[in-house]
Amino acid sequence: MTFVSTMRITVLTFILGLLAACGTPTGEKEPPLPMGDFLLGHNIVIADDAQAGPLSRKADPDDWEAALKEAINDRLGDYNGDHYFHIGTHVDAYVLAVPGVPMVATPKSVLIISVNVFDDRTGKRLTDKPKQLTVFERSEKSTFIIGSGIRNSKAVQMRNLSRNAARLIQRYLLENPEWFGLPPRVVREVDDPAAAASNN
Repeated sequence: MTFVSTMRITVLTFILGLLAACGTPTGEKEPPLPMGDFLLGHNIVIADDAQAGPLSRKADPDDWEAALKEAINDRLGDYNGDHYFHIGTHVDAYVLAVPGVPMVATPKSVLIISVNVFDDRTGKRLTDKPKQLTVFERSEKSTFIIGSGIRNSKAVQMRNLSRNAARLIQRYLLENPEWFGLPPRVVREVDDPAAAASNN
C-alpha cells in the first residue's frame, strides 16, 4: 500500500468514520426498490490482494469474499428481470477497528472496493473504468462513544461493511437507470450516510 493510500484510509476511518453512527441498523429489512429488467448474473468477489490499513485487524480474503457475495446476493438476488447483469467486486483495502486504540474515542471500520458491471447480452463492461466505493460501518449496536472495535467482533464488522457495500452498489446501479430500461430519476435514491462514493 502506498503512503497516500495509507493516509487516505486513516483519514476516512478516524475523521469521517463519525458518519457511521448516524444510520439505521444494518439488520433492518428494507423494501425492494424498482430495478427494471435487472437480473443478477455472476456475483464475483476478489479479495486476494486486499490491503489492511493501519491499526486494523487482519481478515482472510476468503472471508471477505464470502461476506460480500452473501450481502450482494441478499440485496440484489431476488430481482426477476429478463436481462442478466454481472457484478465484479474487488476489495482494495479495509480497516477493521481494533479494541482499545489509544487516544481514539471512536475507532471505525471502513472498506474500499472497486465495482465493475457487465452486460450479459453484449459481454461488455458498462463503464470504461471501475467505480470505487468507500463504505463505512453501521452497527446494530451503538458505537458512537466506545467505538466499533470494542463492541463488534471482526466477523460482525465485516458483515456490517458488506451489507453497506451491497447497499451502495445498488445505489450506484440506480444512478444509471438506462442500463435497466428505467426512465431517469423514477427510483428514489438509496441514500446511506454510512457510505461514500468516488470515481477511481
